Amino acid sequence: MRQMLKASHRRLTGLLTILGALLALMVAGAGPASAHAALQSTDPAQNSVLATAPGFVTLTFSESVSLSGDSVRVLDPAGRPVDTGNPGHADGRENTARVGLNSGLANGTYTVAWRAVSDDSHPVGGAFTFSVGAPSATSVSTTALQQAKADTVVAALYGTGRTVAYGAFALLMGAAGFVLLCWPAGAAVRTVQRLLMTGWVALLVSTIAVLLLRGPYERGSGLGQAFDLSLVRSTLDERIGTALAARLLLLATAGVFLSLLVGQLGGPVPAKAVADAEPGGDGAAGTGPDTEAAEGTDEDADADELRRLEERAADRPQREARIGLGVAGVLLAIALSATWVGADHASVGIQVWLALPFGVLHLIAMALWLGGLATLLVGLRHGLGAATADRFSKIAFGSVAALTVTGVYQSWRGLGSWNALVDTEYGRLLLVKVGCVGAMLGVAWISRSWVARLRATGAEPAAVERTADGGQEAADGQRDGATAVSGQDAEAARPAEELVAAGAAGNGAAGPVDPLRLAQLERQRAARSNAGRERDFTPAKAGLRRSVLVEAGVAVAVLVVTTMLTNSPPGRVAEAVGAGADRPAATAPAGGAAGGAQAPQTVPGQTMELKLPYDTGGRTPNAKGTATVTLNPARAGANEVHLKLDGPDGQPVEVPEVQLAFTLPDRDLGPLPVALTAEGTGRWTGTAQLPLAGNWVVSVVVRSSDIDQATETKSLKIG
Repeated sequence: MRQMLKASHRRLTGLLTILGALLALMVAGAGPASAHAALQSTDPAQNSVLATAPGFVTLTFSESVSLSGDSVRVLDPAGRPVDTGNPGHADGRENTARVGLNSGLANGTYTVAWRAVSDDSHPVGGAFTFSVGAPSATSVSTTALQQAKADTVVAALYGTGRTVAYGAFALLMGAAGFVLLCWPAGAAVRTVQRLLMTGWVALLVSTIAVLLLRGPYERGSGLGQAFDLSLVRSTLDERIGTALAARLLLLATAGVFLSLLVGQLGGPVPAKAVADAEPGGDGAAGTGPDTEAAEGTDEDADADELRRLEERAADRPQREARIGLGVAGVLLAIALSATWVGADHASVGIQVWLALPFGVLHLIAMALWLGGLATLLVGLRHGLGAATADRFSKIAFGSVAALTVTGVYQSWRGLGSWNALVDTEYGRLLLVKVGCVGAMLGVAWISRSWVARLRATGAEPAAVERTADGGQEAADGQRDGATAVSGQDAEAARPAEELVAAGAAGNGAAGPVDPLRLAQLERQRAARSNAGRERDFTPAKAGLRRSVLVEAGVAVAVLVVTTMLTNSPPGRVAEAVGAGADRPAATAPAGGAAGGAQAPQTVPGQTMELKLPYDTGGRTPNAKGTATVTLNPARAGANEVHLKLDGPDGQPVEVPEVQLAFTLPDRDLGPLPVALTAEGTGRWTGTAQLPLAGNWVVSVVVRSSDIDQATETKSLKIG
């Protein structure tokens, strides 16, 4: 036990050393990143007031985007569309979107609602306003804006399909890996075969579902559009559609792989040398103990050597089959995982050359661990012993090490800053995932202790398995155990009526089946089955089964959170979106054509005040304080906004930068930034165009130094 602890400590120390080196490498190579397209600029600018109506609306993104016929819509103050439709890329630049406008636009405030697909296959969207002549109240149609928001049912089904696909991949590849690396005889067990088939079918069905739902999910349409062939064709033209089509083709190959796996490893066991039954050989007869003792010893050694050679020769076909299937399985796992990695966060941003292989390794390690757990749980119900559990424990340790290294790298790449851990949805989901994985590691440590206890007690049935010679050969005893179990199961599965009839026929009797004899056979069969289960149900094995079951349950939660992570913009992107959206907007010069019409009409007694305490974490006097936002008249349309920053002592404070924006989450509208004009130390004023009534969210970004920044949010209701 002491040696085991020392070995575990050495492994842990080595793992921490690797993580430290990786962290140093990542910090040294930090740079700008993108994933999920961020809106960088617009023409007309957000919240700008133009003297004359523009002919086009142009949006520029941080990366290439895919457009549909309604990706950019422009609505007048009455909610009527005024764009010409069918937006395209400006001057052939794939990171832009441009749509023409009708001629003769009247003065007023116009709303631009946009939705596109970023280069990492995630839909992004938002809205902003600009005014012609002078700002005005606007009553943008709720139905028109709702189309820019993913349908709730479609979004739920799409997310479920992605989660099922992750789980099915883990089950399929993990079960196949467990059979090839730990338990070759498991290919003959019906329950293991069902696991493999369940993983294959679930991955096939979920892939088709995601392919059909992708179009409605991107465009915000309902479930009825799932079978629209034009949407399916449009999806296939995108990167994610190509990946899904490739996954379907690979699943056809996976079906052939599974048939070979079960056919090669699940077939009859090769006959062993008859020398096992005759250890003495021909020279054992007619010899005396005194004259031929040494000769008998030599003959026994020769017989043992011959028996080993015959066993090795008999096992060669299976050994070669395992090697071939193993190579094919690795290639198939890499190709399948690439259909996720090549169309997700890893495919864009910084260090793509490193992120892609790390993403593939992360998925394969996850499959070996989680899918192997499910197969181990099945194996324990079929008499799997300590040797196989110990082999899987070592594989699981390697998988966890790979998951840790790749997970730390992916987290650093996606977050970009420590603040993003708590300030962004991606960071918060990442913390939840880390907690779930930590719980899994704790349960896995308990499972390892149960494996050690099971090995120490020697509770493993000899007929179930034998450790492979040199780690290369399949366990013959394991296959014999599987054959014996299947034989008992086959006998137990025979109907009692058939057994009674067979006994009566053997005795030359004829007639109906004796019900008393039938009941007796049923009781005997039940007693024999219960006795077999009790013999196998040792305390160590029962504890291992319980811990593995808990570990598998937590794994389901990990898969759900992983799916949510892939659907959330990384922390780097969230910060980039906020920075791009909150740039000061162009406004008409004071005293220009718009004159005083830019200012909203305030209403006495209808001022809303919000206080947002902030702490940038810096050490300067302006690092802590309170931001106060006041709106008047706090209703849909133009609102006069005042922002003031006060320190802990209540005195105004000066900061290098402050930003203010409004978002309407229920309508997928915003963020709508406010162009602020300084009116003294710690005081700003501006105009907020809030086109709809609803539950808005105001966000204030305060930067107290070059590196210290905080973002505070608060909800408000606009009537």
